[in-house]
Amino acid sequence: MKLRPSYPNAPSQASVISTLTMFLTSPLLNLSSLKPHPSPFVNAASSISQNALLPKPPTLSSTSAFPPSTLLIQAMKKLQGRVVKNANDKTVAVEVVRLAPHPKYKRRVRIKKRYQAHDPENKFNVGDYVQLEKIRPISKTKTFLAIPVIARNAPKAPEAVPAELREMPTQTEAV
Repeated sequence: MKLRPSYPNAPSQASVISTLTMFLTSPLLNLSSLKPHPSPFVNAASSISQNALLPKPPTLSSTSAFPPSTLLIQAMKKLQGRVVKNANDKTVAVEVVRLAPHPKYKRRVRIKKRYQAHDPENKFNVGDYVQLEKIRPISKTKTFLAIPVIARNAPKAPEAVPAELREMPTQTEAV
């Protein structure tokens, strides 16, 4: 049986133990003067009860100033896209375009994905812009609800000019 060769400059086990005992018994290292950390998260301080650390859950009472529907916080997935197909009853196919870096070339490329969305009133036509809101699954592929959105390039209504500005004289009339 071959023994592994020892390293020429490696300290012996006895010298390591003697160095550790000298360090731990040194007067410079006074472990008795250490105080526990004040944070309850270090050393598992038992002076603070666990109930004091946890916030109390909010209770909804009927005397609340706000109705319960406004108190809900939703972290739902919302997407925007264009309707590309509306042939099915109460269903539209929406194409969502997003920009993502190419895995190899790192250039931003357009990635298109089609989602089936619920259109309960059949009011969307091909080309309409909609927002998709995540809802409970209606079918195997339908988990979004289509909500109308004003398109970015839609014509805006002309702004009404206030009466004071209409009555002001123009520069040609003032001269």
